[in-house]
Formats: sequence, C-alpha cells, structure tokens
Amino acid sequence: MNKNFSRIITLLRKERGLSQKQASSDLNISQALLSHYEKGVRECGLDFVIKLSEYYNVSCDYLLGKTPERNGARLTVDDIPDPNLCKDNVFKGSILPTLNKKLISNSINIIFDLLQKVNNKSLTTEASSYLMLSIYKVFRYIYSINPKNPQGIFDISKYKKDGLLNASLFITDNNLDCITSGINTNEFEKLDKKSAPILSSEIISKEYPLFSSSLHNLIQRSEQVIKKETDTK
Repeated sequence: MNKNFSRIITLLRKERGLSQKQASSDLNISQALLSHYEKGVRECGLDFVIKLSEYYNVSCDYLLGKTPERNGARLTVDDIPDPNLCKDNVFKGSILPTLNKKLISNSINIIFDLLQKVNNKSLTTEASSYLMLSIYKVFRYIYSINPKNPQGIFDISKYKKDGLLNASLFITDNNLDCITSGINTNEFEKLDKKSAPILSSEIISKEYPLFSSSLHNLIQRSEQVIKKETDTK
C-alpha cells in the first residue's frame, strides 16, 4: 500500500472530528484493525479502499496519494486560476499583506517571462523548485502556529522538515548557481548565454511597465533586509 495511505486516512478522520472507535464502527471493522491501517502496520484490500473513499467522500487516487485533489482531478495548466484575473483575490484589512503580495506576485510574473525567453528547461525547473520550496516553508511556519492543526496534511514530519527543507533549498540554490554560471554538467541542460535577455533598470521598466515598479521595490526591500540582518550579526 502507498506509504501516504495511512497518513491520509488518519488526516481525514481527524478532520471529521471522529474517534477511531466511531470510525471503525461506521466502517464495520475493529478499532484495532483501523489503528493498524492508520499506523501502516497492516495493508487493507482494494474493497476497503473503495469503502473508505465513499465514507470520506474522496477519490481512491487521493487516498493513495496519487493526487492532492480530493476529487481525484489531475491538475493542468488550464485548471490553475490566474491571480491577476480573480476578482475575489483581494486582502481585506491591513495594507502590508496586500502590498507585499503584489510586490512578490508581480515580480514573479517578470521572472517567469524571463525564464521563457532564456528557454532552458533546467533553469526553469530549478528556479521553480526554489520558489515553491520557499513558499512551502513559509506556509508550514504559519500552519504550525496553531498546534491543533492536523499535521497529516504533510508527508514529511515536522521533526524532519527543517533539515530536509534547508538541504533542498541549499542544493537548488547551488544548482541555479551552476546553471547560470555556465558550468557544464551532465545533470543540466547546457545554458546558451546568447539567449539571455539584455537587462537594465530602464529596459525592465520599458518591457514590463505594469510590474517593473514592484520588482524594483522588491529589490530595494530585500537588500534592506539583508543589510539589516548582516549589520546585527
């Protein structure tokens, strides 16, 4: 059985606020057997997977960890909403979250447009991974504020998270350095530096009139943070 199965069925039960006793009774199995399934000690048959999918109203693919979508849908590019077109994509209240979100999302628009122009698969993959890992890390910090939030949403335990995540960020950062420096390895697609766009503050402002201000502000704010952190060490 997929290793995610035990984690997911435990998460679903806790989200429903059900005890093992209640869930096992509803599913017509012993509490001990359900406990074994949730701990990954024993594997269940396909019939029981289907029974669980009906009980929790999720797909079998979700139970087996094949998709993060509970209805079993496989995400495509067309399925992802464009944040720039979402009318409800507006923060209420504090100005700071709204401002920072716009600076980051607008700057990311520029980054991915530039990645398309460079047209290097390895560079796009590593840059995307670095950004996703960074967002994942921040989300886990926020998620962990409330100790009642079920940790089963994550496959990697909180005890292993910091070391593995920081290592992944370090490796991805090193990969980006190798690719952009033109270091030839069999692992990455060779970067054709002739395809790299010519950039300057003026060119960026001209090419991206809607987003350039956000990027320039992000650069300034980032360097302020760097200087502040290094000055206090």
